[in-house]
Amino acid sequence: MSFKRLTIPDVFPAGDALTSQLVSIGFRFAADPAKDEPNIEDCLIAASVEGLRGDLRTLGLLVDWVEVHMKQVNVERLSTILKRISEPRLSAFWGSIAKWKKSDSRFDKVYRLYRGPRIPLLDEEAMAFHLKRDGEDPRFHNTKLIIPNKVLRHRLDDIADIVTVAKSHLSYKHRLIIGPTYRADMWAALEREPQLSPSALARKCYGSFSTAWNVKKDWDIVRQAV
Repeated sequence: MSFKRLTIPDVFPAGDALTSQLVSIGFRFAADPAKDEPNIEDCLIAASVEGLRGDLRTLGLLVDWVEVHMKQVNVERLSTILKRISEPRLSAFWGSIAKWKKSDSRFDKVYRLYRGPRIPLLDEEAMAFHLKRDGEDPRFHNTKLIIPNKVLRHRLDDIADIVTVAKSHLSYKHRLIIGPTYRADMWAALEREPQLSPSALARKCYGSFSTAWNVKKDWDIVRQAV
């Protein structure tokens, strides 16, 4: 049977499950972390979906998380998910993040996914009230999403720092070592489950079979060398 690559989960986490997964990647909610280590990009997309549906607390924390941890995002995978979902409002949000963080050229491909007019975050009445009172959020001035100032709570203390997340999230730690790639996630997965086959490893980490095959081969060599 030929290998079929997975690019997105069957269902993105929501509700309490999402809250626990977000705690696992550094959101300081009053909840326990998830039992199983979550995929970072799955968490980010799920949080943005919930936020754009009206959970502004989560959306504000997501923006703060990106400010602290953006270098460890696998932008290639993030872009792939957004292309598969193809939801203008979601693409506009991440395109706005990309413009805000334009110094990171990896996000250029995310910026280009939405080419339509600017989209308001809130309904017409709420937008008029907040914009008249406080203007636009300076982080998102002239981006693809119109976000009024002070609507998204901005408290970096509600986000765990790099060292704290690296201590508790193995894939994040390996992204610091190897880079924010599928290979880093696969290496971490093998540390947790050394028995994984290349095909199972690829599916678990949303990567290609060839990448998983090479990581598994290198992992076996390193284990023999220890």
